[in-house]
This record gives sequence, structure tokens and C-alpha cells, in this order.
Amino acid sequence: MSIEERPTVTLSASGQVELPEAILRASGWKVGTRLTVEMTPEGLLLKPEPVFPETRLDDVFGCLAYSGEPKSLAEMEAGITAEAARRHES
Repeated sequence: MSIEERPTVTLSASGQVELPEAILRASGWKVGTRLTVEMTPEGLLLKPEPVFPETRLDDVFGCLAYSGEPKSLAEMEAGITAEAARRHES
């Protein structure tokens, strides 16, 4: 994008910036989208706020209880293959 093509915005007295419609369409942001603001060496970076908080493996490891004999690697792979085939039949 050349300098001539870059849209400009004006900072209001209350510190608000209105983004041009073309930017909103390209980003997919709708009214009410929450954005995070990050300072970078190049300036400000706006990113949509994550819908869910970041999850660590330790937070979820072992949360799905299973009772029974452990499955072998071959049984797990067969189950995954069968489910993938089922999902792609339609």
C-alpha cells in the first residue's frame, strides 16, 4: 500500500479514533468488537481480543476421565481414521 493509499484518521478530543469503513470490512471487525492495543517500535497495533483466555496444558491435562483398559496407539489411530472418514462422507 503506497502512502497515497493509506487512509488517515483524526484523534478526537476524547481520545477516540474512527476507523475507515474499508479497514473495518477488510478486518472483519463489527461494532462492539473489543480490541487490544499493543505498543510496537512501528507504532500501535490493534488486535481483536481473544474470545477465550489462553489455556495451558497443565490447566486441562487429565480433565476428561476415562475408565477402562488403555487404548493402544493402533486403536487410537484407527479411531481417528474412522471419525475422519465419517466426517468427510457427506
